[in-house]
Amino acid sequence: MAGLPYKRVLLKLSGEVLAGEEAYGISTGSLARIAKEIREVWDMGIEIGAVIGGGNIFRGIQGVTSGIDRATSDYMGMLATIINGLALQGALEKLGVPTRLQTALEMRQLAEPYIRRRAMRHLEKGRVVVFAGGTGNPFFTTDTAAALRAAEIGAQVILKGTKVEGVYDKDPKQHPDAIKFNKISYIEVLDNHLKVMDPTAISLCMENGIPIVVFSILQEGNIKRVAMGEKVGTYVGG
Repeated sequence: MAGLPYKRVLLKLSGEVLAGEEAYGISTGSLARIAKEIREVWDMGIEIGAVIGGGNIFRGIQGVTSGIDRATSDYMGMLATIINGLALQGALEKLGVPTRLQTALEMRQLAEPYIRRRAMRHLEKGRVVVFAGGTGNPFFTTDTAAALRAAEIGAQVILKGTKVEGVYDKDPKQHPDAIKFNKISYIEVLDNHLKVMDPTAISLCMENGIPIVVFSILQEGNIKRVAMGEKVGTYVGG
């Protein structure tokens, strides 16, 4: 569609957004709503890749606090992202959206192995590509996986859907007087230790000139609004 600000985007979803109001697991209602919103963006002709976390099932850091070594715990978290990826793929295909699931951990019975050129070809053919399994390596978050995949596929922006409306100077859940930023630089995020994405992901975006829009996934229609360039959430850039 002519006039749209982005041709190709990378959507980053935390696993927690799939849980909805529940403490863990997958809410079919939340899953269906997110799939519907992704379809609305896809209907406009925008190419979409999606990286999904696994925090609704298992977070690597949780395993560490339980006595599991960090590497093993991170691999367990990667497996959780693949479960979520399968769920998102199924929800999208139920809506008639052609989808490919690629994973950094080889699992041929369930998904394609991640191959950059193949992923880009899928996007060019109008398929939504869901990237699971993180980077395939322990000690890296799915935020870093999103920044890495965005750089690899040439995405023009990362759309980070969260449970808050943007980036604040302090935690808005604990501080009612927290101030929301409409726009902020990568350096300010790093210098002030703001919890947008982890520092590795922010640095990777900065080096490759990939802006990040942080917005609330809980507000219905926000994915489309952000993809259309509306001033929603917080813009993180140069």
